[in-house]
Amino acid sequence: MSSGNNYIGKLLRLRLPKVCVPVTGTDAADLVEKAELLARDNPFLEFRLDYLSQPATALPKIKRFTEYYPQALVICTCRREASGGRFKGSIASQLEILTKAAAAGCQLVDLELQTVVRCKPEQLEKLRSRSALIISFHDFRATKDLDETLAKMSRFPADIYKIVGTATTLHDNVTMMKFLQEQGDKHSLVGLCMGEQGIISRILSIRAGSVFTFGAISPDERTAPGQVTAQELRSTYRIEQVDAATKVYGVAGDPVAHSLSPVIMNTALRRENVNGVYLSLHAKTLKDLLACVRDIPIHGLSTTMPYKESILKYLDNTDSHTTKIGACNTVVRAQDGKLYGFNTDTAGIVRPLEQRITLEKAKILVLGAGGAARAAVFGLKERGAEVYVMNRSAGPAQKLARSARARTAKRADLKKMAFDVIINATPVGMNNQRESPLNAEEINARYVFDMVYDPPETRLMKLARERGAQTIPGIEMFVQQAARQFEIWTGKPAPWDDMLRAVVLKIQERVAAKHGAREESQTA
Repeated sequence: MSSGNNYIGKLLRLRLPKVCVPVTGTDAADLVEKAELLARDNPFLEFRLDYLSQPATALPKIKRFTEYYPQALVICTCRREASGGRFKGSIASQLEILTKAAAAGCQLVDLELQTVVRCKPEQLEKLRSRSALIISFHDFRATKDLDETLAKMSRFPADIYKIVGTATTLHDNVTMMKFLQEQGDKHSLVGLCMGEQGIISRILSIRAGSVFTFGAISPDERTAPGQVTAQELRSTYRIEQVDAATKVYGVAGDPVAHSLSPVIMNTALRRENVNGVYLSLHAKTLKDLLACVRDIPIHGLSTTMPYKESILKYLDNTDSHTTKIGACNTVVRAQDGKLYGFNTDTAGIVRPLEQRITLEKAKILVLGAGGAARAAVFGLKERGAEVYVMNRSAGPAQKLARSARARTAKRADLKKMAFDVIINATPVGMNNQRESPLNAEEINARYVFDMVYDPPETRLMKLARERGAQTIPGIEMFVQQAARQFEIWTGKPAPWDDMLRAVVLKIQERVAAKHGAREESQTA
C-alpha cells in the first residue's frame, strides 16, 4: 500500500457523506444526465456501469461530469454477473473499465472479492494508484461468517471493506451491527443487510460504525433488495442526525411494509426535537422481535397484527386498558430492560369523539367484536356512554357485551334505532370503496366514525353523509392512538396537527401513485 494512496483513503473517509446514491441508466447519456440532476443535493454518487450494455461508452461523459462537478464524490462499480452484478465481460475488461473510470475522475472504485482473489497484486496496485479501493462482498442468501469474510478481504490492501448480507430475520441486523462495532476501529467498513427485514441496518449501521449507507434515487430504481430512497433516509429517518445516543422505536408486524407509522412518528420526533428514529420491523416470529427489542435495544414498540395478543405473556406489566381489552399495541422498554404494555387504541377512539360530543350517556353503536371493537367498547363505557355491540356473528358480540357490561343490537332492529355515534370497528371497506358494513337506511346517527382509513373516503362515510350524518375519518383514530404512544414514550405532548398533516400527505401520494400506475397500465 503506497503512503500517498493511504492518505487519499484517509482524506476520503474524513469527508464522505453518510448517504451514497447509486445511479443507473438505459445508456451512458441517461446515466450522466441523472447524475447531473442529483449532484447538487446528493454529492456522493455511485455510477453502476454494469447496468449499461456498453460500460466503456460512459467514460468520456463521466470525465466531463467529474470536471464540471468537482465537489461530487463518485464511486465507480462494474460488478460482474458472478458476483450479483450485470457485467458479462472478463475480469481483464472489468479492471480496464475501472482503471479508466479512476483516470476519468472517480475517486473510489468498487471491486468485488470474487474478482480480487483472481487479480495479481500489481493489477490492484495500479487500480489504487488513481483512486481509493473498496473491496466488496455480497451474500444474497444470509448474514453469516462476517469475521471470516473480513479476514479473507483484509489479505488484500484496500481503503474500505464493504460487506453486505441478506436479512432473513430482524436479528441479522443485530449481527451486522455488532460486527461493525467490533471491527470498525480496525478497518474502514461499510456494512448492511439487504431485504425488507434489513431496513434497521440501512439506518442504524451508521451508528454502529459503517462509513456510509446507500439510498436509492426512487423506489423504482433500487439497486439492491430493500433499499430505501435517499429522500426517505434524510427526511423521514433523519440519517444525518443518527448517532450513538439516538433512541430506536419501531412498528412490528407481519406484514408491515405499507405501515404509515414511520411517517407519522418520525414527523413527531423531528417536530419535538427528540433524538430518536422510528423503523418498520417486519417480524416473522415473536421470538425474533423480542430478541431485537433486547439487543438493539428498542425503547418503544408499536405492535400490530399478529402480535397484539401473543406479546402479552412476555410483558412485565400492563395498564388496565390492555388487561381488559386483551391486546397490546404499545410497548415501552424501561432502562432495566423490563417491558411494559399499553393499549392506545382506546385513546384513538375516545379523543376524536370527545372533541365533538359529551360521551357520558351518549348512545353509541360499535360494529365488530375484534380487538379494535373491544378497545372502543371498554373505552366508551369508562366514559359513561351507553354502548351497543353488533357483529356479523352474534356469539362474539354477546361475549364482548357481557364482559364490558354493554348491550347488543340486532341488525334487523337498526332501522328503528337512532344513535349519537355509529363506529365501524370492522375491516369492511378497507381497500374497497364499494363495500359498507351498513346499508343507507340502517344509518341513523349524528356521527359515523369509520376506523378504516384506506381508502380515505369509504363507502360507509359516503352513505352517512347522504343520510345527513357528520363523519369522522379513520385517519383521526390512527393519528390519535399514535399521538398517545408518542406521549407515553417521550413524556412530551404530541404534535397532533403535524402528525395528521404528514399522514394525510402520504396517503395522497399513495393514491396519486396508484392512479398513475393504473393509467400507465391502461395506456401500455
